[in-house]
Amino acid sequence: MLYKNLKSLFFLLKWEEIGEVDEDYAPIHTYQVCRVMEQNQNNWLYTNWILTEGAQRVYIELKFTLRDCNSLPGGVGTCKETFNMVLKENRYIKVDTIAADESFTELDLGDRVMKLNTEVRDLGPLTHKGFYLAFQDLGACIALVSVRVFYKRCPFLVKSLAEFPDTIPGSEASQLVEVVGHCVNNSLPLYEPPRMHCSTEGEWLVPIGKCVCKPGYEEISGACQVCKVGFYRSLLESPGCSKCPPHSVARQTGATVCTCEDGYYKIESDPSNMACTRPPSAPRNAISNVNETSVFLEWSIPLETGGRKDIRYNILCRQVLPEGRGLDECGPNVRFLPRRVALSNTSVMVADLQSHTNYSFLLEAVNGVSELAKDHPKQYVSLNVTTNQAAPSPVSVVRKGHTGKSSIALSWAEPDRPNGIILEYEIKYFEKEQDSSYTIIKSKDTEMVVEGLKPSSVYIFQVRARTSAGYGAFSRRFEFQTSPYLLCFSFRRCGYSKAKQDPEEEKMHFHNGHIKFPGVRTYIDPLTYEDPNQAVHEFAQEIDVSSISIERIIGAGEFGEVCCGPLRLPGKREIQVAIKTLKVGYTEQQRRDFLWEASIMGQFNHPNIIRLEGVVTKSKPVMIITEYMENGSLDTFLKKNDGQFTVIQLVGMLRGIASGMRYLSDMGYVHRDLAARNILVNGNLVCKVSDFGLSRVLEDDPEAAYTTRGGKIPIRWTAPEAIAYRKFTSASDVWSYGIVMWEVMSYGERPYWEMSNQDVIKAVEESYRLPGPMDCPEALYHLMMDCWQHERTNRPKFDEIVCLLDKLIRNPSSLKKLVNSSHRYEGKSGSAFTLICIAVLLFRTSFQTKHSIEIYKQKPEKKTQTKAKFIGSVVSFK
Repeated sequence: MLYKNLKSLFFLLKWEEIGEVDEDYAPIHTYQVCRVMEQNQNNWLYTNWILTEGAQRVYIELKFTLRDCNSLPGGVGTCKETFNMVLKENRYIKVDTIAADESFTELDLGDRVMKLNTEVRDLGPLTHKGFYLAFQDLGACIALVSVRVFYKRCPFLVKSLAEFPDTIPGSEASQLVEVVGHCVNNSLPLYEPPRMHCSTEGEWLVPIGKCVCKPGYEEISGACQVCKVGFYRSLLESPGCSKCPPHSVARQTGATVCTCEDGYYKIESDPSNMACTRPPSAPRNAISNVNETSVFLEWSIPLETGGRKDIRYNILCRQVLPEGRGLDECGPNVRFLPRRVALSNTSVMVADLQSHTNYSFLLEAVNGVSELAKDHPKQYVSLNVTTNQAAPSPVSVVRKGHTGKSSIALSWAEPDRPNGIILEYEIKYFEKEQDSSYTIIKSKDTEMVVEGLKPSSVYIFQVRARTSAGYGAFSRRFEFQTSPYLLCFSFRRCGYSKAKQDPEEEKMHFHNGHIKFPGVRTYIDPLTYEDPNQAVHEFAQEIDVSSISIERIIGAGEFGEVCCGPLRLPGKREIQVAIKTLKVGYTEQQRRDFLWEASIMGQFNHPNIIRLEGVVTKSKPVMIITEYMENGSLDTFLKKNDGQFTVIQLVGMLRGIASGMRYLSDMGYVHRDLAARNILVNGNLVCKVSDFGLSRVLEDDPEAAYTTRGGKIPIRWTAPEAIAYRKFTSASDVWSYGIVMWEVMSYGERPYWEMSNQDVIKAVEESYRLPGPMDCPEALYHLMMDCWQHERTNRPKFDEIVCLLDKLIRNPSSLKKLVNSSHRYEGKSGSAFTLICIAVLLFRTSFQTKHSIEIYKQKPEKKTQTKAKFIGSVVSFK
């Protein structure tokens, strides 16, 4: 306020100064004028010079009384009920005409009732250091009781640890004056300096920014106080001092960070509120899955992670040297997929190892602070594995030597990884663009001359090697051309002449997948022998019954009991074997049928084919001795361990089955009964193909069904052409392999659930295909669908299946995308109406008996598998 004392404010011009007392008898001064009896009044009351003190807008508060003109006696010269307020800076300017809200009368005077009026006017913007104020009376009866001249200001303020000084508002009514505050008491601006805005009403408005206590201090009761011992504050954004995180201490007040205890560490990127950590313990539950010369390693996260989530894994591979000469690090040829160090997932595939070799693998877990913990001893988990016999790698180079008009000389190098002793090579060749008709020649050397070719013709050549583990893959195709035929007479292709072939070479001609000319075959059907006993003794080793001890019965077979026990052969270590016995009272035909499977099995030698140890035929009971598979049949094993395996483990099982089937296919053998029940599993989860006696399917076998051409076959696993025309080929085995894939990924579910065999046949012919199992990777389901192509020529070969599964195992991320659950019931055509088609199909088959249509629906009670059941009559037809 600029002035308080009314007496010192004015000088008079025809106004009167009156001294009175108020209700409390305190003296008051008033200025009055009441010359209403006279004409033409012009009475002034002036103030002295009033300083603005920097204010650009001031306020005038007037308190006054004014008499009602109607209460005055007659003969009044002039009477008004208003007066004027005038401002002068450099000239006089009328501010306003002031009127009374309430006026008094003569009666009020008698009762001493003071009807006081209050009016406030604002003046501005003012441009000078001061001003004069005047009141003009033009004929009113007025008593000016109080004149208060003041301006508003924003007072000194401390807010959010920031000081804001006294601030005079701006000149405009809506103007806000921005004021920058000053941080106090060990505080600092947060992001930007604090600001407030002073309004013309003297109020602080629109706060922006603030001050916060600097690190090592916290705000308590509007002031910054130092953090106590054991507490810290490192960031301006932190609300207050925090207790040091686990395994760290602050030994002084005002700490901005906490120091890690001995044996615990932090890296620069760790947040301040994160506990100090240490290296992890060793990985747990490490397991290995050997597949020929590849090893799949899998483990669980360490029991003690050190308090961190950035765990990575390193693999150390060492080869066990023979004769106890120690260990040697694996060479650069060994591949680790996806890599050897800094693995984020808990599995790795180690490929290109040597066959029949002992290896030691050390698995180490590390985290972000492992490099800082120099004194912390490294912790490993060790795995010792022995690789199996593996087929040789492909021949990489085939060279052409001397070329004649009907012959080409070839040579090649031994495979980079023979994985054993090379027994022989196969040379496959055919005329370009005529790959449906080809010839295979066998040789024990790495060179030979191929004869009987057409002049001026281009031939495709491929070479593969064979060891005791089987054939490797064929080399890539090499194109070579014979010399031109120079004589001008008709040429007729020469036939095969054995006399021109090396005695060590064998030659087979194939046309459309069948042997065209007689020759030596890889697989020999035992039924071609007049005396079945001759086949048994040619392909199976006779074992003395004294070498066998039967310890317990593990099942019942078609011809008798299945037992297990140790086999002790002279000069060999004792091994556990499975023993199939022929029951007492057998016929000679039953004996032949019983030993027929051994005659087949004895021709195979592959890590994914059940191994025949020998037979007992010279004493009773007659026995077939095979390797012992601890986990039994694959379908039962999966049902017992529902949901217990990782996707990579399941794919590893499928890869082993495909590898065994590739071997059988290369041998020219068609299995005809490939199903999970005929796959056996050992203690290392290695899957092996077994059961080579489909022609002996019993009449009461629940998985068999009569076909239109007679004979029983397992409908749910069999390709359409094999059902309809009994056309069994390697391609029909591929179809069955797709069903096995579905069984594995659904943990032993029954294919097609409760559908009858006839309904399965009709549904498959109508392009219905099994839906993707729950949690099945999309890549695997696509492979299943390829195996179930109606045209058998469109189905993949087993070597292509093995190659694809190897790629998936090497790249586990490709298995993360799962089959879309909303499309899991689509058929081969991709139509969402596949099940409706099945319903219509079932209606066709049951129309004569007026049966109602039954369709399939997913069971909700088991989330880990794809289940289906009949849900009753949905649509009825009369």
